[in-house]
Amino acid sequence: MFSKKDGRLTWAYWIPTFLFLSGWEVGARLIASPLFPPFSKVIAEFVYLAGEGILLKHLTLSLLRVVGGFVLGSLTGVVMGIILGCSNLAYKSLAPLFSILYPIPALGWLPLLMLWLGLSEALPVTLIFICSFFPLLYNTIAGIRSVNPKYIQTARVLGASPWLILHHVIIPLALPYIFTGLRLEAGMAWRTVVAAEMIAIPTGIGALLINAESLIRVDIIFVCLFILSLMSFGGERIFLWLEHKLTGAWK
Repeated sequence: MFSKKDGRLTWAYWIPTFLFLSGWEVGARLIASPLFPPFSKVIAEFVYLAGEGILLKHLTLSLLRVVGGFVLGSLTGVVMGIILGCSNLAYKSLAPLFSILYPIPALGWLPLLMLWLGLSEALPVTLIFICSFFPLLYNTIAGIRSVNPKYIQTARVLGASPWLILHHVIIPLALPYIFTGLRLEAGMAWRTVVAAEMIAIPTGIGALLINAESLIRVDIIFVCLFILSLMSFGGERIFLWLEHKLTGAWK
């Protein structure tokens, strides 16, 4: 039933989704409560917010924050992970410090960052940086330490320099671990920015979400939740595609 034909999923793939949305529409109309709007009303509100540019404005601000914090945190985490994964001295020196800081939730830093940075754009970006840094750090270390030493030894015997071994042996074999961290953090970054915007930032999807709650606009809340779901899903699919392009031939 779920087989592919001509590169496309068959119609049966959409049956659960169709039943869910139909049940939502019928159930909401039977209940007739402002706290549970029909799916059609949510779609109508989405069209209105998109047409007025309200949704695009808030989504763009949230997206810029996510991309900025995620790129900086991920790159820093990967670089530090490579250093700690390849150097026993660096690992023994810095691992205890990172082990102490890692259990602190990213949002746990919010009160302190509000005092240090104020209610500025640096606040959500820094939170997402923290959120992205540690998982990429530990995934990179795990990926590098999982490389079979025989591969490294073989490359040395063939005359490869340490840089060539890192570039052509260690990092490629660690990529699946790194991409796992990227996929996980693609969704976590959105959850972090929404929480920060709900608490401390007056713009973005999180701010739109909390304002809708204060106005008892459940339809807008559902619109925001759908947008967050699509953005998280889209980020994960992008990294899955990149991973397949980079490692699909030999993974």
